[in-house]
Formats: sequence, C-alpha cells, structure tokens
Amino acid sequence: MSAGALLQRYAAWLLLERGLSANTRTAYLTDATRLADWLEAQGQTPESASTDTLRAHIAELHAMGISARSQARVISSVKSLYRFMRLERIIAENPALLLDAPRIGRHLPEVLTVEEVDAMLAAIDPTGPHAQRNRTIIELLFSCGLRVSELTELEISRLNLSLGYLTVTGKGSKERMVPMSPSAIAELTDWLAERESYPVRAGHENYVFLNRLGRRLTRVMVFYIVRDLARDAGIRKEISPHTLRHSFATALLEGGANLRAIQQMLGHESIATTEIYLHMDNTRLRAEILQHHPRSF
Repeated sequence: MSAGALLQRYAAWLLLERGLSANTRTAYLTDATRLADWLEAQGQTPESASTDTLRAHIAELHAMGISARSQARVISSVKSLYRFMRLERIIAENPALLLDAPRIGRHLPEVLTVEEVDAMLAAIDPTGPHAQRNRTIIELLFSCGLRVSELTELEISRLNLSLGYLTVTGKGSKERMVPMSPSAIAELTDWLAERESYPVRAGHENYVFLNRLGRRLTRVMVFYIVRDLARDAGIRKEISPHTLRHSFATALLEGGANLRAIQQMLGHESIATTEIYLHMDNTRLRAEILQHHPRSF
C-alpha cells in the first residue's frame, strides 16, 4: 500500500472511528506524514518500520531541538497511526508499543487577575469599529472558560440568552452546556444587536463572531485581539486566549468551586487535567503565606 493511500485511510479512521476534533486530526496527520516522508528517505515504509527505526525518528527530532512536549505529541501520533494499522491488519505486530514518551514537567500556566481582565476591557477604544465584538470575546473567554476554537465556532442557534447558557462542541466532538454570567449575557446581547450591521458572507450566517468582511473570525485573529489588548493594558505576561480559560478555572477554584464542577465547565475528559489548577492554587497560597505570615519575616 502506498503511503498516500495509507494516510487517507488513517484520516478517515480518525474522523469516523475516533471522532477526534479537526485540530487533533490535523496534528496527527501532520506527524504521520512527516514520519512517512522520513521513512521513505530511509528506504522504508510505515509497514516495514521496526521499533528501533521509530526510535531513530524520535531521536532525530530531539537532536533538532524539538521540545519534550512536542516529542511526546509526536510519539502519541505515531502510536495512534500504528494502532490503526494493527486494527486494520495492515501489520501483524505493533512496533510503536515500546516507544516511551519523554518526561514532561508539570507546567503551571499563566493566569490573569480579575483586575487585569478589567484593565484589558478598559483598554478597548469604545469608538473603535469592533469595540463591542472584542469586549464580548474577552468576556466569554474569561467568564465561560471557552477554548478559542469553541469561541470561533460558536453559533447563534446554540445560544439561549433567556436561560443563560450556550452549547459548544469541544474536543472529541463532545457537546457541553456552559452557563453564562449576567455580564456575558449583557455583552453578547449588545454584540448581536451590533452584528446586524455587519456584512455576512454565504455560509457564515450562523457564526456569532465575524470579521470586517463578514466571515467567521479565525483563531489567529482572536490571538491577536487578546495579545494586543493585554499589551495596551500594560500587562507584561505571556498572554493568549487560553490564558483567559486558565484564569476562569483559577477564579472558580479560589471562589470555592470543587474540581468536578470545574472539570465539567471546562469539558476536561480526565479530572487529572483539571487538577493542575489545584497545584496553582497551592502555589498562590504559599506565596500569600510567605508575604503576610509573621514568621516569614
């Protein structure tokens, strides 16, 4: 079987059998294609590769300076490809079973305080052409904890402003209902009224957030909006749309919400993913003790 035919079948499997999101499928296919090209340069095919050959591929990525986190993702992609090949009986043995992912230290993500989020909102020029749209974006990211892909793919038909919730499709094509705060509802109501004046391209009528050309707002554009507002607010942290999601979860934890509730709000499949916010809260608690406890001086 040619590498191209194999990858086409693998792409269909990721979509139809695994039900993975478009972003995850793209990442897996990119890694699988890179592996197939590398194997071809070695005079091999995915079917003929051994465990040592696959380890050599990972070792080359390491030598190129690819981070441990990225290496771990590549290994996950390679294992997924060979799991598919084994299930489809394209190979008799799975050479990827013995691949070990590099150890990744737990990284505590950057978060924003409520005051910093308010400063970002205050940095929006109220006379600007997209002021209300951008206010709504910041408010939904912070008060609903949406992923940037969930925000850009949010549809008007999935909003329920009267009951105060919206429905999104998260990772693995899993749907969840997300409650909205009164401030988020107010900003969204104002934006939907203003959106009526936007030109709308065919096929983009149902998307909540549009660019000036009437097309669905892209993930990259949201990144630029968040980054520029953080800069204008004088925030020196490394900021992305995901920072507001982290800030949402941290604010919930500090306000007394339990991890299970936060897990459901964020759409995490595993509670272990949510537990990182517990470590963040402990880090902040230690900092408060060191700053204010009399024995710390």
